[in-house]
Amino acid sequence: MSMFAVAVEEGREGKDGKPSVGPVYRNILAKNGFPEPDPDLTTAWDSFRVSVEKYPSNRMLGWREFKDGEFGPYLWKTYKEVYEEVLHVGSALRASGAEPGSRIGIYGSNCPQWIVAMEACNAHSLICVPLYDTLGSGAVNFIIDHAEIDFIFVQDKKVKELLNPECTHAKQLKLIVCFTSLMEDDKEKTVSIDVKLYSWNEFLHMGRENPSELSPAQPFNIGTIMYTSGTSGDPKGVILTHENIATNISGMDLFMEHFEDKMTVDDVYISFLPLAHILDRVIEEYFFHKGASVGYYHGDINALRDDLMELKPTFLAGVPRVFERIHEGVIKAIEELNPRRRKIFSILYHYKLAWMNLGYKQKNASWLADLLAFRKVKSRLGGRLRLIVSGGAPLSSEVEEFLRVTSCAFVLQGYGLTENCGLATVGFPDEMSMLGTVGPPFVYSELRLEEVPEMGYDPLGNPPRGEICLRGKAAFAGYYKNPELTGETLRDGWFHTGDIGEILPNGAVKIIDRKKHLIKLSQGEYVALEYLEKVYSITPIVEDIWVYGDSFKSMLVAVVVLHEDNTRSWANQNGYKGSLSELCSLNQLQEYVLLELKSTAERNKLRGFENIKGVILEPQPFDGERDLVTPTLKKRREKLLKCYKGEIEELYKKLSGGRH
Repeated sequence: MSMFAVAVEEGREGKDGKPSVGPVYRNILAKNGFPEPDPDLTTAWDSFRVSVEKYPSNRMLGWREFKDGEFGPYLWKTYKEVYEEVLHVGSALRASGAEPGSRIGIYGSNCPQWIVAMEACNAHSLICVPLYDTLGSGAVNFIIDHAEIDFIFVQDKKVKELLNPECTHAKQLKLIVCFTSLMEDDKEKTVSIDVKLYSWNEFLHMGRENPSELSPAQPFNIGTIMYTSGTSGDPKGVILTHENIATNISGMDLFMEHFEDKMTVDDVYISFLPLAHILDRVIEEYFFHKGASVGYYHGDINALRDDLMELKPTFLAGVPRVFERIHEGVIKAIEELNPRRRKIFSILYHYKLAWMNLGYKQKNASWLADLLAFRKVKSRLGGRLRLIVSGGAPLSSEVEEFLRVTSCAFVLQGYGLTENCGLATVGFPDEMSMLGTVGPPFVYSELRLEEVPEMGYDPLGNPPRGEICLRGKAAFAGYYKNPELTGETLRDGWFHTGDIGEILPNGAVKIIDRKKHLIKLSQGEYVALEYLEKVYSITPIVEDIWVYGDSFKSMLVAVVVLHEDNTRSWANQNGYKGSLSELCSLNQLQEYVLLELKSTAERNKLRGFENIKGVILEPQPFDGERDLVTPTLKKRREKLLKCYKGEIEELYKKLSGGRH
């Protein structure tokens, strides 16, 4: 059996109230210590600057313009052209009063201007603070105030949200720069709150007229503060230094060098995951380091296939929901074939899979199967894909296996958090033993498991399971202005992730649970289940509620204990009779409960993915006799899942249109 990680410290039994901890693991490339990083790559600015010198005429940033009612072909800026814009934007920021250490907000969808603003920050020791509004209402307002942002780059359609009266802290901004042009009413509003507003071209012109010397950061300087959601309350600002970012880039170089298929300047990445999240950000930084190209989707995730066909990328990264949609699309197309062709597809699938399981590389496992069946799947993804990476939440083994066989590309999963610069573990391409895992520790990461006795997870057991703890050269410096939370999560030099992992015999890690009841849906969004239960429990028809989510699903469901009096009142008004148990089986009552829950969600400004999409109605309260609650009436979530598992599976099947 091949080993992909090595234990460099032994585990130890817990004592004196401290939990047991498992062995410390490193990537096989770091078994004798972390490799020395590239001495010429110490900051994010080094990475970009060197690429401009090496590859000035290479295509760097691509986008599509909307013209005559449709999106046209990709247009490109070269590394040299982007560098010149970076110089102008940086100079304009300095002319506007930005000093090293100033926080610069970037608020909007992925586009070339986003990257230019980010690199301008790197060139002048400014701190890039991405903003995004999926954190919930008020999050942008909170971040502007908490990070003390003075200058902000913003997508045109987001300007109105900044100038909304509820965004009270926008008044503290010194200037707003639009990604493109300005609306007249936006100009008037900014005048009224004494904030300067510039179009992109106006700001570039200011920079040309007021050139400024570069002032690049040092490795220990803060490069970015990335805000991320917690279980409840306000977003938390993760401090990442330039050394964190540069170390990750060096690690990817070392990792990629060990594979037959090398990354080249001709590689193309399609960017649609938000740049305000760590996964897309680190991938793009690495592509810029290699002198390769990044093309941005045109803004509609439902029309991503059109961008794939136009761009023809070689690298695709996404969250599980993206790959589930690809899987569903291919399966639907197969179902529409005649029985004979469906049978041929199935035979070819299992033939190629068998050879891959014997150790053959996917491109050599069956050229005949690729030619007869799978080249059509490849063509649906643009025709040139070489690497597919899934992150953000666990990808189901069924979908991962399907893509490994049919996409004619390397497919692997990775695991990471903003707090460790996005890369804690990553899978090896063409290793079927890693199916369903997120791979071994990354080159510059150390990983160990810690006991979670209340959940029965033992890092010294068989198999070893426990909370994933991380340390290494890419670990964050702490939470901005939040020493208490920093102290809670960074203990004895280890970052406690809250994720439960299992170490496989080959050193790969499998994510199996979450320590707190904060789960990540398949599209990568975090959901705080206990918080939602508090919100939904105020619904009049609800006596009690247990909200359930699955990291392999994109929707939440719930078991609702009905409020008897209010349920009988509804039944009388609508002409229904029977016991409470009989009423629970009525589709009309289920629909009514869903409408009431939706109303509660809207009143409380919950986000779309926090809505309950399906319910199981329960006439009896969750009780201690069935061991569903503790003596203090706290829900035993694992017992509830065991009790309702069959009904939940049927409900998800119904919600997905009968598909498993």
